[in-house]
Amino acid sequence: MRPSSLGPRRAIRHYHQIGLLPEPERGVDGRRRYGYDDMIRLLWVRKMADAGISLDDMRAAFEGTRDIGEMLGRLAQTLAAQEADISRQRAAVQRLQAVGSPLGLLSELVTDRLAHLPPGALRPADLDALLVTERIFGPLGAAVQASVFIVLATDPDLRAEQERLDAAEAALDDSVDPEDPRVEELAVQRCAHQIALDRAVESAGLDAAEEQLFEIDDAEPTEEKGPRMSAFEAVTKMPYDWSPARKRCVERMTQLLAETHWQPTERPGS
Repeated sequence: MRPSSLGPRRAIRHYHQIGLLPEPERGVDGRRRYGYDDMIRLLWVRKMADAGISLDDMRAAFEGTRDIGEMLGRLAQTLAAQEADISRQRAAVQRLQAVGSPLGLLSELVTDRLAHLPPGALRPADLDALLVTERIFGPLGAAVQASVFIVLATDPDLRAEQERLDAAEAALDDSVDPEDPRVEELAVQRCAHQIALDRAVESAGLDAAEEQLFEIDDAEPTEEKGPRMSAFEAVTKMPYDWSPARKRCVERMTQLLAETHWQPTERPGS
């Protein structure tokens, strides 16, 4: 509890209760008599509270059971962390103001890729997918996925096929056996569609930019980076569950793509 959350009299009574301020004797009129030392102690409490020192730390400091220098060091670290958080929040707000919401929720790497699109071309569902991809695979993965959305936004036929396949995959619920012939048929169709998307990305010259992104990424290795995963492995990393039939469909699509010598593993979420 901070002194600022209490009125002056309630704060003083609280200080008495927790042993932070000695409680003086009452005079014949029933009122407490506070002396000069009490006033000094109260001023110390108020000034220390303004610096963010907790009442428990104040009491320990006054009792000599805690080193004031160590206490201030911890407080300085806490304030530095809070300051860094505020700076990040301020930068996020400024970015939302500059780029616009909700597009500004994505990293700069991703929004730079989406600069190829006219305003309003990115559908809300596409934005949601990019947010998920960036959260799981990082800005690079989302930037690569943005290439697919750029192509879909400019090719009505590919968009229509994407929506048809998405709906068909969504229908592969728990009632569908993974060995159902529809699973294999849909995997073949999805494979063909993915190849068409990859070709459209190449034709638009977006693949060259992707290669540059990967070269930059490869030149900056980190311990958190693992090997690039397949589309099926990517599904297992998602924070939601798919039915066995739908997972089998993605697994078969990945196998079929590998057999055609295409490399869909560099397009998370596509």
